[in-house]
Amino acid sequence: MSPTAAERSTATEGPASTGIIPSGAGPGVLLALLATVVWSGSFVVARALHETVPPVQNAFWRWIIAIAVVAPFAARATWRQRHLLRRHLGYLVLASLLGITVYNTLVNEAGETTPAANMGMIMAASPVLMAVYERLTGTRLGIRRTTGMAIACAGVLLLVGRGGFPTHFGSGDLWMFAAALAFAAYSVLLKRRPEEIDGAVFLLTTFLLGTVMLLPVYVVSLVLQGGFAFATGTVGPLVYVGIFSSAVAFFAWNRSIALIGAARAGVVYYLQPVCVALLSLALLGETLSLLGVGCMALILGGVALSSAR
Repeated sequence: MSPTAAERSTATEGPASTGIIPSGAGPGVLLALLATVVWSGSFVVARALHETVPPVQNAFWRWIIAIAVVAPFAARATWRQRHLLRRHLGYLVLASLLGITVYNTLVNEAGETTPAANMGMIMAASPVLMAVYERLTGTRLGIRRTTGMAIACAGVLLLVGRGGFPTHFGSGDLWMFAAALAFAAYSVLLKRRPEEIDGAVFLLTTFLLGTVMLLPVYVVSLVLQGGFAFATGTVGPLVYVGIFSSAVAFFAWNRSIALIGAARAGVVYYLQPVCVALLSLALLGETLSLLGVGCMALILGGVALSSAR
């Protein structure tokens, strides 16, 4: 069901003094948290598959699975709204390019050389970009939320700079920063989603358009890198990211943006590095240094400050 005009007004015009959780916005925060936790697993998957599945092929099959999951619930409504979708095709193509084609492919590319914990930490920069974009469109952020975001962002910079201000970035770090830019832009674009387009229809349409735009790059990857073996160790993780990290998480995130806005949902997203670090420690055996723990504390502290009423 599409968000109502009242919901959109609440998402973008709530009083700054209430912090991240204005009255009635609890479901929006919970949906953002659900998406954040599920997406944390996708970073671990990207890192786990970096030696067996090429990044572009990982992204392509992820969306093929997501389309197969969403289509039975949204195909009929999508056909009914085809004239409406054609009217807003430019917006849909841009949203699909940023959120589907580019973002997840860049995450997979970063997973080739960057530990999953660092990927999650760097992606925590995206809420700052979301807030900046929203501030430019007139949304008030408030001193407390701005201070909390600055503290959390400092934790990210300290981690990337290994205890100091970062002066050098590895290739994987740069891929992740590019992914953060794409994801932030996609999240802000969600505010402008036409109200008359149903949420499930929007999801299926962007999945389809994003996969079509990814197809030429997928073919090039097949030619240059060859395919990968469809085995339990590859299919299982792809099913996870196709169903949960794509269909479930994107639906939850899109709905959260409609309810509480990109800036507020972005603050919840700061919790993702913590989730990724813990998952990578448990599943991949990646170590968590004392510096990582300290940076995690800064991020959590910033989120807590921004979330306070």
